[in-house]
Amino acid sequence: MNRPIFRAAALAALALPALALPLAAQAQTRALDEPTVFDGDHLTVGIGAGYAPSYEGSDDYVLYPQPVIQGRLAGIDITPRPGGLALDFIPDARDARVGFSLGPVARLRANRDSNIKDPVVRRLGKLDKAIEIGANAGVTIYDLATGYDSLTLSSDVKWDVAKAHKGMTISPMLSYFTPVSRGMAVGLSVGAEHVDDDYADYYFSVSPAGTVASGLPTFQADGGWKSAGANLLLGVDFDGDLANGGLAGFVTGGYTRLFGDAKRTPLTAIRGDADQWLVGAGLAFTF
Repeated sequence: MNRPIFRAAALAALALPALALPLAAQAQTRALDEPTVFDGDHLTVGIGAGYAPSYEGSDDYVLYPQPVIQGRLAGIDITPRPGGLALDFIPDARDARVGFSLGPVARLRANRDSNIKDPVVRRLGKLDKAIEIGANAGVTIYDLATGYDSLTLSSDVKWDVAKAHKGMTISPMLSYFTPVSRGMAVGLSVGAEHVDDDYADYYFSVSPAGTVASGLPTFQADGGWKSAGANLLLGVDFDGDLANGGLAGFVTGGYTRLFGDAKRTPLTAIRGDADQWLVGAGLAFTF
């Protein structure tokens, strides 16, 4: 049996920034005993649009586009991440009840580098883009209830190599994924993000100079658990059969709550909101 025939529509949603918790990033499900587009090398390309906070902690929302790529080449799985992708070098057996993933992960973090709608926060200046490189690992249990569903526990650990925030992030996540018909699938994920002092200082501190420029109180942010949230996804294949590839669409919605100094910073407590929402939609084509 080939497992991943229901992944194409679901994986496209992962590239929407601000999801932060990848939905069904490594979810794979049992399928029918017939050939599918997913049996060998394949590729899913897509484009999505999301409506989300203009920066981490903002209460102003902006619309943004985001491309996505997912697939398998030479036995290596490619899965999307917000602003990046991950590789999995451990392919699962076709009939395995438990699967494992391990490989590198990379993302571009563009928090507060543009689209800052709040005029007070704009006075603090734009921040540099961070390029985060690291590793991801996970375990997936198949066939929990329906014979086609899966539950994945995984985590990404990344370091900024572009010397923007210069910090480290850890992002554990738990995702459940199941088809509800041959042409439709749903996914639910919950997760959190832990950041170090360098990350927190770069994005959430307000320096004395920043206080002069913006009027916000001076604030020194420390690391810790920054956020936790949940996301729900619905993917639909337009010809009613996710197994044969082609064009699919998805809609997604999510909620994230900021904690610790990410919540206490004046950028959130005074100018923004600790409650962060996301809605998005897009198209993906698999071949």
